[in-house]
Amino acid sequence: MRFNIKSIFTLAFCTLIGLETWAQESALHANANLDDLINYALRNKIELKQARIDQEIGEKEIASALSGWFPQLNATGTLSHSFQLPTANINGANVPMGQKNNSGLTFQADQAIISPELFQASRAAQFIRQGNNLNVEDTKINTVVSVSKAYYDILTIEEQIKIVHENIARLQRQLTEAKARYEVGLVDKTDYKRAQISLNNANAELKSAGESRKYKYDYLKMLLAIPMEQPLSLSFAGQNLESNILIDTTESLNIANRVEYKQLQNKKEIQRLNTQYQKWKFLPKVGAYANYAMNYRDNSFSTLYKNNIPNSSVGLNLTLPLFTGTKRIQEIKKSELMERRLTLDVENLHNQINTEYSAAMASYSSNINDWKNAKENIELSEEVYNTIKLQYDAGVKSYLDLMTSETNLKTAQINYLNALYAVLASKLDIQKALGTIDTK
Repeated sequence: MRFNIKSIFTLAFCTLIGLETWAQESALHANANLDDLINYALRNKIELKQARIDQEIGEKEIASALSGWFPQLNATGTLSHSFQLPTANINGANVPMGQKNNSGLTFQADQAIISPELFQASRAAQFIRQGNNLNVEDTKINTVVSVSKAYYDILTIEEQIKIVHENIARLQRQLTEAKARYEVGLVDKTDYKRAQISLNNANAELKSAGESRKYKYDYLKMLLAIPMEQPLSLSFAGQNLESNILIDTTESLNIANRVEYKQLQNKKEIQRLNTQYQKWKFLPKVGAYANYAMNYRDNSFSTLYKNNIPNSSVGLNLTLPLFTGTKRIQEIKKSELMERRLTLDVENLHNQINTEYSAAMASYSSNINDWKNAKENIELSEEVYNTIKLQYDAGVKSYLDLMTSETNLKTAQINYLNALYAVLASKLDIQKALGTIDTK
């Protein structure tokens, strides 16, 4: 008894440990970085769960179609009562034929030997399975891209909010200084009013950025399939975005790497098999059967099942469709036309991918130039602001000059962040166009 109780407690403890480990692996912990978000999304995104369910459905459909190769067993039971028996005239006398109560139970086994439908199902199974796997891969690629862009977008808005906070702190100091200068009579109230207006605008900008940040977090939660009311905290530590912007622009485009191309090729193979299937329809259907029947006949229902008159047989079935109104020929031609259409779809996809890659490369090159320009403008704007601030403190420059330089600095900082995000987004677009997005 002690051994059993100890075993039960050990099993329960191991189960709890396993559940806790699973929960830790499946839950999104606080201060999640980009890799954490992608891994979580690849496990929990609703579209991916649906794609995996479609995979399972596909496997069941394959198993259902191939089950036709197994023997098909059926049982048929009958029970009938005749109010009037059929009669036959024998030597001028009407003789009742049969008995009033009849019952039977027949067992039959059928085995397909030659079947165009089953040939088609057997050969198409691998392509159906491959198509479902490609659908999952396509969803994974879109998930990685969308989650990465959403993460970079949140990082951008967080940095913008920091810039606005720094701007508010500067404006608050300027307001205090302008007020002090006005109170001692060094300047008129214009500088003080301008500082107050700029501070009010900055506070309004901060509120607007906060609302935008809330939406961006909600959008990321939607991608991760996290309830909106659940808190989500991200970590941006070690995210040196500038080190992630470069990509090998000399890498050549290979359309065969794109999942969309693989999906179309898969559809072509399935359609090719469908054409072959339409040709197989000219073949006969051949099957074997075996049956055993128990027959009961009696005029009295109470003694109906006392005597069994069995019969059994085995044999082959042959079905040869001779003429179907040219339907089979039309179906073959139709399937061949669909093959030709899919070939044109592949050519069209080739052109689309080339255009997509060209657009992504052009956008990336343009965004890189904008980023470099924005980075240089930050350095220049900081230098101009610091110089004018010293000159303003010395009474050489007006407050309007100081306010203009401060606005230019803030604009340069925000433009830099937007340009950096645009570069990262266009880099993801290039990787998607090349078919090199890592979904592992």
